[in-house]
Amino acid sequence: MSETNTTNRIYSATEWIAKFAYINLLWIGFSLVGLVVLGLFPATISMFTVIRKWIMGEGDIPIFQTFWATYKSEFLRSNGLGLLIAIVSGLIVLDLVFMKNLGSGFTNAIQIPLYMFMFAVVMTMFYLFPIYVHYELKLIQIIKNSLFMMLINPLENLVMIAGIVAVFFVVKFIPGLGFFFGGSLSAAIIMASGYLAFNKVDKKKQLT
Repeated sequence: MSETNTTNRIYSATEWIAKFAYINLLWIGFSLVGLVVLGLFPATISMFTVIRKWIMGEGDIPIFQTFWATYKSEFLRSNGLGLLIAIVSGLIVLDLVFMKNLGSGFTNAIQIPLYMFMFAVVMTMFYLFPIYVHYELKLIQIIKNSLFMMLINPLENLVMIAGIVAVFFVVKFIPGLGFFFGGSLSAAIIMASGYLAFNKVDKKKQLT
């Protein structure tokens, strides 16, 4: 009996490893199909959609069909979100360059608040994708709810950061894994943390 259980667990683990590798390859492939600029965000939303279903217990969904259907239906809308993220990311980079050029003349009294603000913006962006695929909301509502979730869920924020940092270091030391798992594992960590945060908020609403 124990040998059978061990075999089943090994088979299940192997199956999930293959699934995560497959969804990561789909993410890369469909990003390239859209020439990256137009394909990255539809592919990312499609990957989060599939992973969300896995987290919710739908492990046997048709991966390619679900990915492709989401890619087509969310192509324009997800690129709208992508444009916003690109603009905000560009402003953050400009701020970092600005602070670096000012050097020591830029006092900590100004640096620290700016770094804290940029950190909050980045954490808010992490929540954009889970909220996008979990709720049916307009773009402005997605942004507002992402900010709200980031502010009230410090534990989930830490889990996201720790998980992404762990993936970064694994990929740094074993670069080949990044091609097969870098995006899908990062998305799974962000989606799982977001899903926990959503459940906490939903439970609080039920109690009030």
